[in-house]
Amino acid sequence: MSSVQSIAVYGAGSWGTALALQLARNGSEVWLWDIDTEHVRQIEQERVNTRYLPQIPFPDKLHVHPDLAQVAQHAHWHLVVVPSHGFRSLLMEFKDLLPSSDSICWATKGLELNTGKLLHEVMNETLPDFNNYVVVSGPTFALEVAKGLPTAMTAAATHAELAQQVASAFHGQNYRVYISDDIVGVELGGAVKNVLAIAAGISDGLGFGANARAALITRGLAEMMRLSQHLRAKPETLMGLAGLGDLVLTCTDDQSRNRRLGLALGQGKDLQTALTEIGQAVEGAKSAHSIGKLAERAGVEMPICRQVTRILYEGLPPCQAVQELIGRDLKAEF
Repeated sequence: MSSVQSIAVYGAGSWGTALALQLARNGSEVWLWDIDTEHVRQIEQERVNTRYLPQIPFPDKLHVHPDLAQVAQHAHWHLVVVPSHGFRSLLMEFKDLLPSSDSICWATKGLELNTGKLLHEVMNETLPDFNNYVVVSGPTFALEVAKGLPTAMTAAATHAELAQQVASAFHGQNYRVYISDDIVGVELGGAVKNVLAIAAGISDGLGFGANARAALITRGLAEMMRLSQHLRAKPETLMGLAGLGDLVLTCTDDQSRNRRLGLALGQGKDLQTALTEIGQAVEGAKSAHSIGKLAERAGVEMPICRQVTRILYEGLPPCQAVQELIGRDLKAEF
């Protein structure tokens, strides 16, 4: 993979578009696709993603096309940025479109909804002959990336050379990528932090203040670390950009959809109303139940994530959820 290459990006939401912009500005020929053909045609005509990133014009090297097969033919590196519930189905489409020598990268954050599987597990099941893949994650808001503001993230790959190539494709004066071989740790950080951001938002929506938010972030990190230990991820990964960095970002800034969902729930809105007002995919709401399944299989206690799931899907009042967390038996912190 050379420094200037042809890259296909799948998913023209705010995050997929922002990453496509970054890659194209760095000199790659980028082809952007989305399942919503009307959305794609509007972007293609206007040369801007009016729906999600208005007023961010597309560079000449960023192309948009509604045909999946044609987009796939343009590249040997494929960046998947669809919501987690569409991850497996897109990979199934790749079976007949891509040679196994191609590299697949994903910036999707979450778990498979029905199974609680990490996305690399879905990858291995769906495309077992593909040995070149990488996950990118970190404390990144789409709008700031699209604007060219300073950003850093982590790329974890099956091969060190592939991680370095992906890092080079994204790297620019505004963008730095660190490489890793800990795919599980990077995936876990990106998935669990979304649920914890909902918890932080609920706390703030209830008016519980900065003390409670700091406690939730810290104890949420402890839950993340416990789960990562059982899944043999590296603890340093969860203390880095893909773990603690992303956790702090999404728990403390209202650009986070997951935090905004929590704020709405804490202020008394029902789930469907809150999701409708946000108007985009909220991964934490989808993956909370899946993370519970994963934790149960691993035999790991994750009380904050569990309470978020009960609030979302079992009708537990947010105030009662907080009271139950505080009322748990006393124990050592570590």
